[in-house]
Amino acid sequence: MATQTTIKSIEPNIADLANGWLKSYKLDYKLEQEELNSEIDKALNDYYSKNGGVGGNRPDAKLLLQDKNLNYYPILIEYKGYKDKLIKLDSNGQVDNKTAKNEPNFKNINSFAVNGAVHYANAILHHTSYTDIIAIGMTGFKNEQGKIEHQIGVYYVSKTNFGIGQKVDDYTDLSFLAKKNFDSFIEKVKNLHLTQEEIDKLKEQREKEIDKSLVKLNNDIYQTEKGLGENDRVYLVAASIIATLGIPGKVTPLEKSDLKSSTEQGNTDGDIIVRKIQAFLNEKALPPAKKELIIRTLQNTLTTDNINKVENGESQLKRVFTKIVDDLGIYYKIGLTTDFTGKLFNEMYGWLGFTQDKLNDVVLTPSYVANLLVKLARVNKDSYVWDFATGSAGLLVAAMNEMLIDAKNAIKSPEELAKKSAKIKAEQLLGLELLSSVYMLAILNMILMGDGSSNILNKDSLKDFDGKYGFGKTNEHFPANAFVLNPPYSAPGNGMNFVEKALSMMDNGYAAIIIQNSAGSGKATTYNTKILKHSTLLASIKMPIDLFIGKSSVQTNVYVFRVGEAHQKDEIVKFIDFSNDGYTRTNRKKASNNLKDTDRAKERYQEVVDLVRFGRGKLNIFTNKEYYEGRIDPLNGADWNQTAPIDTKPTLEDFKKTVSNYLAWEVSNIIKGQNKENDRLGK
Repeated sequence: MATQTTIKSIEPNIADLANGWLKSYKLDYKLEQEELNSEIDKALNDYYSKNGGVGGNRPDAKLLLQDKNLNYYPILIEYKGYKDKLIKLDSNGQVDNKTAKNEPNFKNINSFAVNGAVHYANAILHHTSYTDIIAIGMTGFKNEQGKIEHQIGVYYVSKTNFGIGQKVDDYTDLSFLAKKNFDSFIEKVKNLHLTQEEIDKLKEQREKEIDKSLVKLNNDIYQTEKGLGENDRVYLVAASIIATLGIPGKVTPLEKSDLKSSTEQGNTDGDIIVRKIQAFLNEKALPPAKKELIIRTLQNTLTTDNINKVENGESQLKRVFTKIVDDLGIYYKIGLTTDFTGKLFNEMYGWLGFTQDKLNDVVLTPSYVANLLVKLARVNKDSYVWDFATGSAGLLVAAMNEMLIDAKNAIKSPEELAKKSAKIKAEQLLGLELLSSVYMLAILNMILMGDGSSNILNKDSLKDFDGKYGFGKTNEHFPANAFVLNPPYSAPGNGMNFVEKALSMMDNGYAAIIIQNSAGSGKATTYNTKILKHSTLLASIKMPIDLFIGKSSVQTNVYVFRVGEAHQKDEIVKFIDFSNDGYTRTNRKKASNNLKDTDRAKERYQEVVDLVRFGRGKLNIFTNKEYYEGRIDPLNGADWNQTAPIDTKPTLEDFKKTVSNYLAWEVSNIIKGQNKENDRLGK
């Protein structure tokens, strides 16, 4: 039997067949070397090539088609000429363009038609303003009669599927691209839906890649870019991302080529980035005071002489901007609803020489823990959620996602859903952050997540906050009914002072906080007893000791409250030992994934939520050793970390077991004695 090495590729015949179709549909298609438009051509050129080098991506054919709503769709086509070279999928049925280490799988990208086309589509997603791309692969072979048999794969690559791609349908030719059929094809594309489970899986996959890219970027900037303080680095990332976001039809994203590294006054790279950020924020209709604060903060870093000084024809600013866009562009362009800047923040702070105590104060909540707190605080589409030590806004991002998912499930009118989503982002979230560099990250995060930045305030939540909206409805109280918090542990009472203040300003609702567990065993008795005068402790959850591995090794607990009702002494409190949450964590700098689900982690997190809400009846993975219902003394404040009592009284079963063990030992001794006797007698 002939092997593939002796079989000749019929790629020219496949190209001829497909291009013939395109010609017959009177479509203006461009071949490999031809230009389509400068934005797309530049993106293909800038993206890493199929072989792993930089640049030089050339799809075999490309088009730019418009639907009836005047939206443009880049179409990228890749041809192959062998029987089994249409597509390579991974075990999840997705286009297999990543290796186990989350790096581009150039072997597949080079060898398979659809994989190549999807790779090109990601270049467009990463480096242009187009968010919906059609990737087409086509291959074929000559059968025994010498006739061409062909196969076509059509995939939709977009912001909504995180650039992974979704199969549209099976096709035997390309007539779906013809003018008369294109609108109904796009209709079909628009009706492709991912389940929440698929979305979560894709997000998880992309988040692992983000971690890898952030480490690479930070290593790069830390090692090769001198003279940048930690705040400068944070501001440079924030500024670069805001400048490249763009607003369709209003503000074009800043391109690398727009930075000319000029020394002309008013036209340095820093000046250009500042102007782009101003244009972006003007269109976002942010309150003037907030806009000025953001611009002033970023301007201080962007316009310094050192960063704009030109060496070898390039400023340091342009060099750093290029690294940021190349390493991170794809992730914020595809709109990942993740605590993006939180990951960035943790990565950046990993390089700083903080003492351990100081470091504990800037450790941000992992996203799966943020989701747990949000669920424990019973957040839904109608919640008003606040956070008194916002950090990078990771908890508010998690709350916003939960609210939007709930709205999507409950509201079936697209118009009503759009209104509700806008209200959630603009009016139903409020965060306070005192540190200005962290505040900038919180704002950036909420802008990236769809602009829930309206009420992120740069204030001391304990001294300067009166419970009112910061912008817009400044005379109205924020009607908070959900509170989430990961406080700085160096604050009084390990941070329980924030909890006491927030809960005392709420009329009702729920709260979930993660805090150093000594707060519940004596370090915060004054605050705790005050809290119990107006709120009920529902649950105390002991978290894994290595939750913040690499950042800090404090023992934390999650405390859950019902707000607005004083704690009664007979109230049942649910104590849960969640030391084993199903995840295995490592702290290896070069590991592609430091968090592995090794024992049903997702199911365990859900079970904790169910146990807190519904009680013992939800025990499944956990046992009575980890789940205990007990009581606390509302006047004590140091009895919040209880564990299930160990019963030392022997049971009838224990007695039976002991007796049977003893009898077995006796019998075995008798038999041994008989054997010895027999041996002695020579039997």
